Amino acid sequence: MNIEDSEILEKFAQEKTREEAFNLLLNKYQQKIYWHIRRLVINHDDADDLVQDVFIKVWKNLANFRNDSQLYTWLYRIASNESITFLNRKKLKNNISLDLDQDGLNLADTLADSSYFDGDKAQMKLQKALLTLPQKQRLVFNMKYFDDLKYEEISSILGTSVGALKASFHLAVKKIEHYLLNTD
Repeated sequence: MNIEDSEILEKFAQEKTREEAFNLLLNKYQQKIYWHIRRLVINHDDADDLVQDVFIKVWKNLANFRNDSQLYTWLYRIASNESITFLNRKKLKNNISLDLDQDGLNLADTLADSSYFDGDKAQMKLQKALLTLPQKQRLVFNMKYFDDLKYEEISSILGTSVGALKASFHLAVKKIEHYLLNTD
């Protein structure tokens, strides 16, 4: 069933159809949000927890949604912010070095040990390459490459200019190419 966001919002605005609307929203976006978060935090359990946190925030704040952006853009912004906050808290809590390479190695170990990752060797190598990127470049690359979002949509989500996003994506691609060509 392909329901329009406007219909979900109309149903949510009415007390008697609010839960139905939220279930429609979950059915439409939960999997996309899960994979967006999962590519950032790597760990399945962490991603699951964050998805719950995101949709709790959505439930609490959907009535105040202003319609000045698309609903999925708003959801991605919440999911991105929750993921970044989670990763930053995790670094501080575990006293992990803020060196991005060290963080990438820790996440790569998590990826390699994950029973939920069933990718082949090439996919594993790509994922490890992504983990060497600075957080913002990885976020932009994931949204553009995996989520197939337009630069204008990413700009709305991240509050960054289209030009800066294009530069981040270009740099990310170059770094990934370098990694793939220079590692075993």
